[in-house]
Amino acid sequence: MYKKIHLIVLDSVGIGEAPDAEEFGDVGTHTLKHTLEAHPNTLPNLAKLGLGNIDKLPGVDETENTTGFYTKMQEVSKGKDTMTGHWEIAGLNIDTAFKVYPDGFSDELLNKITEATGRGIVGNKPASGTDIIEEFGEHQMETGDLIIYTSNDPVLQIAANEEVIPLEEIYEICEKVREMTKDPEFLVGRVIARPFVGSKKGEFKRTENRHDYALQPFGKTVLNALKEDDKDVIAIGKINDIFTGSGVTDSVRTKNNDDGVDKLLEVMDRDFNGLSFLNLVDFDAEYGHRRDPVGYSNALKAFDDRLPEITGKLTEDDLLIITADHGNDPTYTGTDHTREYVPLLITTGKDLEFGKIDQCATFSNIAATLAENFGVEYDTHGTSFLKEIK
Repeated sequence: MYKKIHLIVLDSVGIGEAPDAEEFGDVGTHTLKHTLEAHPNTLPNLAKLGLGNIDKLPGVDETENTTGFYTKMQEVSKGKDTMTGHWEIAGLNIDTAFKVYPDGFSDELLNKITEATGRGIVGNKPASGTDIIEEFGEHQMETGDLIIYTSNDPVLQIAANEEVIPLEEIYEICEKVREMTKDPEFLVGRVIARPFVGSKKGEFKRTENRHDYALQPFGKTVLNALKEDDKDVIAIGKINDIFTGSGVTDSVRTKNNDDGVDKLLEVMDRDFNGLSFLNLVDFDAEYGHRRDPVGYSNALKAFDDRLPEITGKLTEDDLLIITADHGNDPTYTGTDHTREYVPLLITTGKDLEFGKIDQCATFSNIAATLAENFGVEYDTHGTSFLKEIK
């Protein structure tokens, strides 16, 4: 039905606790509502698509005649991290949660890293990325040690000053660590390079040279099915990293949310047949984990302001899907993601009878919809909503 489908993941923009939130310690969380309560902003363009019809949200009016289809989706996979959410969107059900490391990594793994890189290690604890480079940045510059840290996510992050360890070496180190942490004994979902610059405490700043080294998806995704059928799969932002390039036909790097929108607009002007898949990471990385509702709210407003640029490019051959991969309530305790429903907003350049569609029992309804739209064979636990968006 559509030649191009544009899928945008607003990273961590959840819309209220999931039914199993208690199992994850996330009862009462609501990223959108609490963010907009803490720092009021209006989101008129998302409201037009139906965001305020999914749940009552401050500054997001309920709209009688929406310009989009709207509902919410529930995650079924055993996790609330980026990879789990994106892989489920692409059709997988991750029934075994990734390991997390609340006490840091084992001495055995750290010794292997030191032996392979010739560098010492400091940190080795869950921490905010900005906080840990403040704590160890000067030490790192004096010694050349690696700052290794984690979070409540299944990640191993390596921070180093680009002026002390060249960027190419930082990436090589992360590639070596990625190979080490594929073993079940040390398994982590992602190894993340976190370069920074600055000469002293108070001046350190992370750069836009972050790079994620993820595991290969545990099964065939709809991206693979599309690629095998000679459809285009254009990954924008960290999508290529999340899927380790599997099922991707073209990759476009981005610096931040605003640049991500710029790159999407450029891709929309291309003549292609298939999927463009964009992740806007700043909501999560810059504001959710840092428990910054003011920054989060302003980032939502900034995206809303640019949304007409995206919808204005839609033709009858284009379908736009906007969703999220998990929550990250910036008013909640700790620094972890939160187990929440995610919004689903859908629109097109066609004149359709927009309105509410059935709630999705899994994120994989998107994968099923992609498969049906492009006529590719793909088995997933999701159900296509293509028949509802008419």
